[in-house]
Amino acid sequence: MLSKGVIECRCRIGELIPRYLKVQKKNFMEKGFADASLREICKKAGVTTGAMYKRYPGKEALFEAVVGPTLQDIEEMALNIERYDYEQLAHGKMQSVWDMSSTTLKTIVRFSYERYDGFKLLLCRSEGSTHANFLHDFVSHHAKQTVKFLEAVTQQDGRDNQIDEEEIHMLLTAFWSTLFEPIVHDLPLEQALRHCEYVAKLFNWQAIFGF
Repeated sequence: MLSKGVIECRCRIGELIPRYLKVQKKNFMEKGFADASLREICKKAGVTTGAMYKRYPGKEALFEAVVGPTLQDIEEMALNIERYDYEQLAHGKMQSVWDMSSTTLKTIVRFSYERYDGFKLLLCRSEGSTHANFLHDFVSHHAKQTVKFLEAVTQQDGRDNQIDEEEIHMLLTAFWSTLFEPIVHDLPLEQALRHCEYVAKLFNWQAIFGF
């Protein structure tokens, strides 16, 4: 059985966790991962560095705690899209898989703006962290999944798509860079949604993949 003192101590630490996250997010947003100071974070959160290290072993762990929820949501979204794509393939509805209309793009932009701080940190404030190459890693994953999906398409209907993974990676880099630019440039959501109208005209994935 835990003593009253231990219970009270754990309660105090639990109360500090939201403060940790709020302060460290603000610090990372203002200075970026590389220049953020653990000492300053602890001072503003009103805790000792010793107390911080008991929960977070270092600055990397602090950064991970802030961006972790956004990364988890991105992974969940990617899995849902992948599941949808294979369902459409099974029903022969390939046109819907590559639909990148402004309506579809606006859904993606709203998703990112609902997690604005997380995306801003990953795209613009992560230098020096394990997520410094977020965009490249994000695109690499999608390129590999796209190649895998195209192989499944070939097996089902014999369609031989000549575009290789390197080319897909370059195209996806251009696509996602353009779609993330509103966050990079701190545009309001309304302007970011208008931006989708232009992006939709730039990328015709149905034509690229022959559907």
